[in-house]
Amino acid sequence: MEKPQLIVFDLGGVLIDWNPRYLYRRLIPDEAAMERFLTKVCTPDWNAQQDGTRTFADGTALLVAQYPEHRTLIEAYFTGWPEMVSGAVEGTVNILREVIAARHRVCALSNWSAETYPHAEKRFDFLHWFEFVAVSGRLGFMKPDREIFDYVTEKSGVAAQQCLFIDDSLSNVRAAQALGWQAIHFTSPEALRAELIALGLLRTSA
Repeated sequence: MEKPQLIVFDLGGVLIDWNPRYLYRRLIPDEAAMERFLTKVCTPDWNAQQDGTRTFADGTALLVAQYPEHRTLIEAYFTGWPEMVSGAVEGTVNILREVIAARHRVCALSNWSAETYPHAEKRFDFLHWFEFVAVSGRLGFMKPDREIFDYVTEKSGVAAQQCLFIDDSLSNVRAAQALGWQAIHFTSPEALRAELIALGLLRTSA
């Protein structure tokens, strides 16, 4: 296995704690009702379309037509989006800081709406530490599709075998591995640190 020349971080769930429940627990106090709404109305699959090429206006209109009784709650998915972000995953931000200090190249690769990413960009300084951030909503293709992984290798000039991808989604990790990338399934900052030490990318004393 080649030593990675580029470390590629996912954002949501790895460096940024995003969850629609942070907003909807306030809007729908009953936990069971909230879960029904997020699994039947504003579903993960529906949200993923906004991470691609669909606008929130179009996605919202689609759901309001199907569930007019939930108009206000559906519209809140976009208007209340900043409340879905509780903050940074500080343990991973510390790791990012350390790998940069160790002179490793870093970029980010995220499924994220082009409409909401600017909120994160303004809030989190560490998003400006990367060589570049590949945002699916801006590019028009998303994980786990090959095109977005190829975009990273082409833009960085680093071969797939020399890229190390860190993501909390196992399906995305497997997609990267199928393309020849090295990959780590993120579960916690502590586990990530141990894996990076094992790869010789961080010192044990860090």
